Amino acid sequence: MQTTFSSAQLADPHVAESEKILRKCVHCGFCTATCPTYVTLGNELDSPRGRIYLIKDMLENGRPADKQIVTHIDRCLSCLSCMTTCPSGVNYMHLVDHARAHIEKTYNRPLADRLVRALLAATLPYPRRFRAALKLAGFGRPFAKLFAGMPALKPLASMLRLAPASVPAASPVSQPGRHAPRGERRGRVALLTGCAQSVLEPGINEATVRLLTRLGVEVVVPPGEGCCGALVHHMGKEEAALAAARKNVDAWTREIERGALDAIVITASGCGTTIKDYGFMLRLDPAYADKAAKVSALAKDITEYLATLDLPEPSVKPGLTVAYHSACSMQHGQKITRQPKELLARAGFFVKEPREGHLCCGSAGTYNILQPEISARLRDRKVKNIEATGAALVATGNIGCITQIASAAKLPVVHTVALLDWAYGGPRPNGV
Repeated sequence: MQTTFSSAQLADPHVAESEKILRKCVHCGFCTATCPTYVTLGNELDSPRGRIYLIKDMLENGRPADKQIVTHIDRCLSCLSCMTTCPSGVNYMHLVDHARAHIEKTYNRPLADRLVRALLAATLPYPRRFRAALKLAGFGRPFAKLFAGMPALKPLASMLRLAPASVPAASPVSQPGRHAPRGERRGRVALLTGCAQSVLEPGINEATVRLLTRLGVEVVVPPGEGCCGALVHHMGKEEAALAAARKNVDAWTREIERGALDAIVITASGCGTTIKDYGFMLRLDPAYADKAAKVSALAKDITEYLATLDLPEPSVKPGLTVAYHSACSMQHGQKITRQPKELLARAGFFVKEPREGHLCCGSAGTYNILQPEISARLRDRKVKNIEATGAALVATGNIGCITQIASAAKLPVVHTVALLDWAYGGPRPNGV
């Protein structure tokens, strides 16, 4: 794609990076076939190619975002399916991240939208606040239908509908500490306990620690780590995202100094995609660039790390048929496609892949709150394809997908690591 940025504009490293990305796009349109919003809405401006044109026009002319641009960028899930499809290597992720940051700085959203986004940014990344908010949601749930009929309050209705009826107790595993391996130590990893996941499904981290320590891996939860920053990053709140990244880089760097780490293990693939990008996000910060790059190099999804270990024979061979849902952040963001399915098959599960596995389930961080109509259409399409497999349950590696799919599916939806923990000597997951 030809660009006409001025030398003054290109002096901004963010603009210069986006210009490089834009020049790689050859308008081929392959991305339109795999973009969930284009497939759902049929509007060229709701495709990656259409959004690229909008972003180019906005940045090249150095103008503030307007309602049209914001509408179509907000509808983007950041599923990154377009990056898997693109033959030219266009880094749409970094381009749309820059566009969102530009929108946040230059566009004055309606008051209700600003308030909802501020509420999400102030609540979801903080486990104590999020747990308190979920408990309060019980009082507001009767009003969900009323809120759904008012355009400005639809996100509140979505929040109330997605909130669980009960909130699990906080797990001690989420607290800083060391979990010793059984027998001879075969490895040492840091575990990101996360924010929303540690509240909604603390059993995921518990299963991870049980499984790894049984396999001889020491697990540490460093003091000072917190939300990876993905939630605010995808809302364009760049300073908050970078602050979260720096905090985690500091925590993991201190742990590395105490003893070598084989990996920083992540059990929510949405977090994994962001942490693996810390090196890029902090590349312009001389105090953090090198440290962030080291952290990104150590970051591994739990299935990615387990695939490097010499696993024993399973203690239990469940023999259940599992529909494996590959989260977008797993298959498109991190390019992890083979390991989860192979691990499940080796553990004694029969693995089936649903049709249209490349399409997003509609969760996408806060997307199912901020874009409830499109999200619901994608969820229903995903659930229909999953249930058509005839599987007994669904396995996936991202808490957002678990919550989204479980809100409509008749099958139990379980994190992949919980199933692996069961096969290798842990308890049977709830509902399976």
